[in-house]
Amino acid sequence: MALYEYVTPEQLSGFDKYKYSAVDTNPLSIYVMHPFWNSVVKVLPTWLAPNLITFTGFMFLVLNFLILSFYDFDFYASAQGYSHVPSWVWVAAGLFNFLAYTLDGVDGKQARRTNSSTPLGELFDHGLDSWACVFFVCSVYSVFGRGESGVGVVTLYFLLWVVLFSFILSHWEKYNTGVLFLPWGYDLSQVTISVVYIVTAWVGVETWYLPFFWNIYYRDVFIVMILGCLFTVTLPMSLYNVLKAYRSKTLKHSSVYEAFLPFLSPLLLFILSSLWVALSPTDILQQQPRAFYLMVGTAFANVTCKLIVCQMSNTRCQPLNWLLLPMAALVLLILTGLLNQSETGVLYLWTGVVLLAHVHYGVSVVRPAQNVACGVYPTLRERWY
Repeated sequence: MALYEYVTPEQLSGFDKYKYSAVDTNPLSIYVMHPFWNSVVKVLPTWLAPNLITFTGFMFLVLNFLILSFYDFDFYASAQGYSHVPSWVWVAAGLFNFLAYTLDGVDGKQARRTNSSTPLGELFDHGLDSWACVFFVCSVYSVFGRGESGVGVVTLYFLLWVVLFSFILSHWEKYNTGVLFLPWGYDLSQVTISVVYIVTAWVGVETWYLPFFWNIYYRDVFIVMILGCLFTVTLPMSLYNVLKAYRSKTLKHSSVYEAFLPFLSPLLLFILSSLWVALSPTDILQQQPRAFYLMVGTAFANVTCKLIVCQMSNTRCQPLNWLLLPMAALVLLILTGLLNQSETGVLYLWTGVVLLAHVHYGVSVVRPAQNVACGVYPTLRERWY
């Protein structure tokens, strides 16, 4: 399918004027990770394509998800009385997660080092980042699971949405200000998750059964960290940056409606998926949490990728993602009780449709976008590294 079926002529025209702009003020990133990534990129061969680095890092997260799906499909493996995940899996998970984080940090440096920055780079990098959210959230959930000392699947569903909302906040900032303010929580969370995996391999999941302090369990620390990053850092900084742009009259969208338009599709996705969870006749989230999380996370990634295209081309955000229309019809059928006997099958079918639709969208946009990298269109991606 041609690129223009997903990216309009107006957006293609906007690409010609695009320049990547990002700001990172996180001390962990500036003083620790960037020096480390600068050292790593020097050992990479110059023939190694930046987009291949990006894709390889993403696949490490997918591999983590698949391995833990095999050993802990329903998130009960860490609970008392169940067969636990082998220690080697936690070691592999820690290494794979840190490798994914490292490769995500060096891909842009490799692009600049080899003078191969392209418009495909940002779309590919940030598009995969949006999809990666669901994979690393589901993987780290296996550490605590849904046992007595773990986290309930409904609680994790809302925590997943906190992570997704935190991700899209940064791109909402860029949509309105033209600058991507990188969130502090990302670097801290990735380093912490990698350490937690390794510690779990060493001490065993039984350690997380005990209170951390007084009657506070480690799962409570896990929840507080996710909520704390959003409400004390990410959200306040996002609102501040957008308000600052408004006061300096550099805000790209003057009306409140246009400024908040990127939240429309994610909000509708949240409402539809939450209705399904709340009114499911078979309590689908309790029965199939992993499939449900994957469906929600992939649909969210599709919404975000289209927002990234609008950012790059300085065009108006699409009000409604087409995936939401059949999903709304599906949720309506489920709520009327017509699919009571086959709700699990319907979830798997719809998850498959969403996965195929998102992969098709990605391939259909990325493949023609390589023309930009080959010089058919001007170079757009100027990484900040």
